[in-house]
Amino acid sequence: MIGLISATAAGAAARDRLAAAWPDRTRVYEGPVADAVRRAFGECAQLVCFLATGAVVRLVAPLLSDKASDPGVVCVDEGGRFAVSLVGGHGGGANELARAVGRLLGAEPVVTTATDAVGVPGLDTLGLPVEGDVAGVSRAMLDGETVALELESGWPLPALPSNVLRSDVLPSGELPSGVGSAVPGAGPTVRIRVTDRLIDGAGAGAVVLRPPSLVVGVGASKGAPVDEVLGLVEGALADAGLSVASVAALATVDAKAGEPGIVGAAERLGVPVVTYSADELAGVDVPNPSAAPLAAVGTPSVAEAAALVGGGELLVPKRKSERADGAPAMATCAVVRRPGRGRLAVVGLGPGARDLLTPRAEAELRRASVLVGLDQYVDQIRDLLRPGTRILESGLGAEEERARTAVAEARKGQAVALIGSGDAGVYAMASPALAEASDDIDVVGVPGVTAALAAGAILGAPLGHDHVSISLSDLHTPWHVIERRVLAAAEADIVVTFYNPRSRGRDWQLPKALAVLGAHREPTTPVGVVRNASRPDESSRVTTLAGLDPATVDMMTVVTVGNTATRNIAGRMVTPRGYRWQEAAR
Repeated sequence: MIGLISATAAGAAARDRLAAAWPDRTRVYEGPVADAVRRAFGECAQLVCFLATGAVVRLVAPLLSDKASDPGVVCVDEGGRFAVSLVGGHGGGANELARAVGRLLGAEPVVTTATDAVGVPGLDTLGLPVEGDVAGVSRAMLDGETVALELESGWPLPALPSNVLRSDVLPSGELPSGVGSAVPGAGPTVRIRVTDRLIDGAGAGAVVLRPPSLVVGVGASKGAPVDEVLGLVEGALADAGLSVASVAALATVDAKAGEPGIVGAAERLGVPVVTYSADELAGVDVPNPSAAPLAAVGTPSVAEAAALVGGGELLVPKRKSERADGAPAMATCAVVRRPGRGRLAVVGLGPGARDLLTPRAEAELRRASVLVGLDQYVDQIRDLLRPGTRILESGLGAEEERARTAVAEARKGQAVALIGSGDAGVYAMASPALAEASDDIDVVGVPGVTAALAAGAILGAPLGHDHVSISLSDLHTPWHVIERRVLAAAEADIVVTFYNPRSRGRDWQLPKALAVLGAHREPTTPVGVVRNASRPDESSRVTTLAGLDPATVDMMTVVTVGNTATRNIAGRMVTPRGYRWQEAAR
């Protein structure tokens, strides 16, 4: 929950805007400001104070205890010009909150955390639990010292600065100066270790990142206590030298999805419960099958089989809980280390304007260690990438090569972003990439604003009823197939948006397509033409089917042809929705 505190009418107005936008995430604290801040600080995960920075500093200073547990605090000035991340930039999420508040209120986010200021990823912002000397290692990264990256458990990480080197490729004898003391010839003493194993203290100049590499399969009798299930899981991990922070999920059979002991243990561990059918589990080979679960839930194994679904290394075979009173065990568990998987994010950049790039797309760009894309698209977002991001760019016509490259990098365990304009799934990179990929990597799609939607917003409301997008490029699709689709749209009276309408080498397809539509629509049918939608040199016009000159159209243009109901109203294309209540109102 985000606590909102204000002291003046101007602050209250901005506060109320935030509360209206985030009704389920925010709580307004009324009353004397000092009391409101004190109550919100104790009850909320984050605070937004619409007060002077100095006042907020004085109010929260006596309340601070530990950066790992203090709420994040953002301060917004009375004029709503700045959203300042004041306390808990990383641990409390204040940096991201300041950016989110800034986007909503039109304020400039102010983030002064050292790593954020220079574009270096904070070790506590990588999406993995972190332990150890975060400040010391971060300082070494910022100072350019050599930092060893020890990947005991392969997991896709964001781009790291060039001075962070994998330990297996460090130059012989290279040593950092600064954090920790170096023994000649011993290598760097500043280290980042990625492991799910327990370590006896990371020590000065070292941090441990915990990948979500462990799956714990759990079986439980009806009514098994939470403490018994949790104690079994934690004990199995500790005995195997494994960190509970690397547990990704508890896995069990569908029949136990709502078992309170399992659900409660997962809640206390902060992980989800994933379930599988008895038939799925029965098909998994396990070392310790049993007749008891077969009779009870229809599979010879629950704990081992549930943990092994999807593959991995069985680190802890099935073990039973032990009860102090000597009564029969009510829970079983098994632990599997799943293999590290590369991650491919297929990201739509939108039509070109920076403010039409979605926050999710921007986050994926900053999460990537490898970026693959068309050179002109890379130039659009180069400033958003973290330092150290490896960029693999190529020119027009190399789409399939880019798709293969992105998938190959993901298979190496990298965090890859493959970019395309508009929405990556619409005449862009998602299709060739997913055709190349298999189930050995994780794939995430990030939607973007398409050219058709951007053009539609500029033209008015041409897509208010059924519509279709058709590419007129016959480089990948035979013309007779394209023509058949245009004819079908014409006969069905559907609004049509043409992508790739005309190029220097393809100048006859658009006139042909317009002729097909013209056989079913009046010459006065509105047609919208938008070039470089949302970019600085954007241009647009509304004409008619008879008035459109195809020679004025190129590959940077989107052409939208209305249906028989589309009208030009005050210079804007409008296609009515056509609902019965509209007819009745006329």
